[in-house]
Amino acid sequence: MKRRLQPLLFGFIAVITSAFLHAAAAEYDLIIRNGKIVDGSGNPWFHGDVAIKRDRIAAVGRVAGEATRVIDAAGLVVAPGFIDLHSHSDWVLLEDGNAQSKIRQGVTTEVIGESTSAGPFKGKLSPRKVSVKGERIEIRRLSDYFAAVERAGISVNVASYVGEGQVWECVMGTSFDRPGPGEMREMKQLVAEALRDGAFGLSTALMMPPGSLATTEDLVELCQVVREHGGIYSTHMRDEGLGVFDSVREAIEIGERAGVPVDILHLKIADEKFWGRMKEVVALIEDARRRGVNVQANVYPYTRGNNDLVSIIPPWAHEGGRSSLLARLGDPRQRERLKRDIRNGLPGWYNHYTAVGGDWRRMLVSANNPYRGLTMDRVIAMKSEGKTPPPDPLDILFDLLIEQNGSVSTVYAHHTEEDMNVALSQPWCSIGSDGSALATEGVLRRGNPHPRSFGTFARVLGVYARERGLLRLEDAVRKMTSLNAAKIGLRDRGLLRAESFADIAIFDEKRVIDHATYDEPFQYSEGIEYVILNGQIVLDQGTHTGARPGRALRHASLAVAARGAAAGEEPPVSPGEKPKQLDTTHAGEGPAWHAPSQSLYITGLKSRGTLPENIQLIRRLIAEAARAGSDALFFPESALAGYRFRRSDLFIGPM
Repeated sequence: MKRRLQPLLFGFIAVITSAFLHAAAAEYDLIIRNGKIVDGSGNPWFHGDVAIKRDRIAAVGRVAGEATRVIDAAGLVVAPGFIDLHSHSDWVLLEDGNAQSKIRQGVTTEVIGESTSAGPFKGKLSPRKVSVKGERIEIRRLSDYFAAVERAGISVNVASYVGEGQVWECVMGTSFDRPGPGEMREMKQLVAEALRDGAFGLSTALMMPPGSLATTEDLVELCQVVREHGGIYSTHMRDEGLGVFDSVREAIEIGERAGVPVDILHLKIADEKFWGRMKEVVALIEDARRRGVNVQANVYPYTRGNNDLVSIIPPWAHEGGRSSLLARLGDPRQRERLKRDIRNGLPGWYNHYTAVGGDWRRMLVSANNPYRGLTMDRVIAMKSEGKTPPPDPLDILFDLLIEQNGSVSTVYAHHTEEDMNVALSQPWCSIGSDGSALATEGVLRRGNPHPRSFGTFARVLGVYARERGLLRLEDAVRKMTSLNAAKIGLRDRGLLRAESFADIAIFDEKRVIDHATYDEPFQYSEGIEYVILNGQIVLDQGTHTGARPGRALRHASLAVAARGAAAGEEPPVSPGEKPKQLDTTHAGEGPAWHAPSQSLYITGLKSRGTLPENIQLIRRLIAEAARAGSDALFFPESALAGYRFRRSDLFIGPM
């Protein structure tokens, strides 16, 4: 028996030894071969390979050598993993970190924190308690949340803004009082703390309290803190309906006065009276950009938005929080005032009811309650049955909100395909889903959610690039990758290039499409074959592997970097050495100040750019250097790598 087993044993050892030696000899962990590479820059595609070593891209092009695993991507597109610039996955990722609906669209990074961010919870906001691997954890600041998601394990990366509404409620609670100087100082301190924790900027939702309580002056003051830390201002504007033009102007004014870049969330015209005027909105943004204001926008590729039936209730009725709101909804005298304001509107208030022409058929309940999937006209008919005379539909709305404790998530059909296409076509307009990482089964299958949670990115590729030809494939990918990365300052993601993190989506451009609909939203997209996150395969031939290599991505505060430099930190670049990563600004455009050497380090020029290609940026940086009293400028990542320009060198004539 022993003699019979010996050849088998030796054979087994030989196989294992061979495999071990092969693995040891493999230069790369993974090579993606023969793909149609769309690198995220907007440049034309090319055929080639992508090699990965650990969590980074090691090479792009024609790659020699061996790998532990090879993916044959013949007939498939290889692109950077998609970055969802507007996500609401903040808390669902702690329920189920697999992020199924996003991974199956090719999403590898989610940017969360619109107005109500996952921190801070201080002052008048009690700490939020969450469960992570069976342990109860308190979230008090954004750094606590980042630690929690990393400990829980997630299949996507997360980045976050700090929410202005969150900060406002920490200091002001549910009061509608104006903040005094001391309270504004507290808010600024909380914003600064979150930016030091890694927030990429400040976000607002200005349509409803508490966000709507902030004035333009308040927001400029808060954004001046954002400027100090090199962040961005991301805004759900005050009014997307009849006040849309004034709201765009306000967003531009805040960015211009505070000196921060601006990204307008889900740019749209959401009132039927102004449909068809998106070109005028675009003209406002283009005019601001011509005079040097970095204002951009994002959209989702749908013509319905998701909000709440409570948004039909005018702002004054929300003072004091939910209990006070519910009391007003139940008070017959208050109801008369509410009805008047809802039907006639109030100055400065975006009114969802009038925006859809008072048409209850254009409101679809998406909440997880007995009415999910029903339009409000059907809900009203159900609740009116057998009653004579039939009740006022607004009374039914008030009763429904009381029954559902003041919240009924609802999809509103309030903007048009034509306007959305005009916005989507702009070179500065990127993609954000405004959705969450859900699933077709388990705890995250609930309600009747907007289909954007399941379909946004596949829809851009399948409908707007392939079927309608509104976008080139390369432009569609850029809008979902490098454009979003540049907006918030993710310098090492969003492009397929050596030394970037290996976040990659591989898809079949002939098959990729969304399937989720408003009536049947729980359907995954088709055509995404592989998703790689930080070098690990999360989606393998359309199957989720269960891997959770996601990370909390923290923005490196410019103010923190400056303080470190002032404390005697080594210069980030020495002649002939590779620069340290300086994630210190909003969109890949230095400078990073280094006090000991009295230098500005410029890391955002085109990697192979010539002097003429970078001339406008260099001119601006020279002006900043002069204002800062800089003695020298470094350009470590450009064609000027290794050159140190003294002040006497910094004159560039007309070209």
